[in-house]
Amino acid sequence: MARTKPIEADAAGGDKSEQILQGAMQEFLAHGYAGTSMDKVAKTGGVSKATVYSYFADKEGLFAALVQRLAREKVHFTVLDEEPAVALRFAATTILDQATQEPEYLNFVRLVIAESGRFPQLAQTFVKNLAKPGIERLAEYLASHPELKLPDPEATARIFIGALVYFKLMQHMMHGKEIIPMERDRLIDGLLHLILGPQSNS
Repeated sequence: MARTKPIEADAAGGDKSEQILQGAMQEFLAHGYAGTSMDKVAKTGGVSKATVYSYFADKEGLFAALVQRLAREKVHFTVLDEEPAVALRFAATTILDQATQEPEYLNFVRLVIAESGRFPQLAQTFVKNLAKPGIERLAEYLASHPELKLPDPEATARIFIGALVYFKLMQHMMHGKEIIPMERDRLIDGLLHLILGPQSNS
């Protein structure tokens, strides 16, 4: 595996916490959680070890901060002000596009799954900061549209997100694209039809 290179700071010194998080992402992906040390993160991030500890108390806190940063970037249900057919299609497309357009994020999910047996708290941090907010926001959105006549908006939100996660898991993480191929838009069309009925194609 190629060695990671230190991240260069900008002329003004840059945002130290962001440098640290970038270094941490590189190290976690290259060496796993157990194989990453605060010393390695400092070196890769281009900062001193003292600087790392001035922002993050320990490695678990650093990992949690990285997950929280990803949550701010990846939870796509913050603005759902369009009609359901438009909003849900946009959310589904964005989530599925992560698998092909953001390989670093997909590799990070692989890391969380791989480490979940030894470090269950890491997986719980991921679920708490990414999965839970997404489910809650989508459930609130669905509940705000009584015309959909959904008996359980939260269960529907979980079905929606679960189908997309399963698709990414099978097609990309498990390398099943050639074994059980399906076009992204075909899956989205079927999922929206289940939730919205004929209006999903309007």
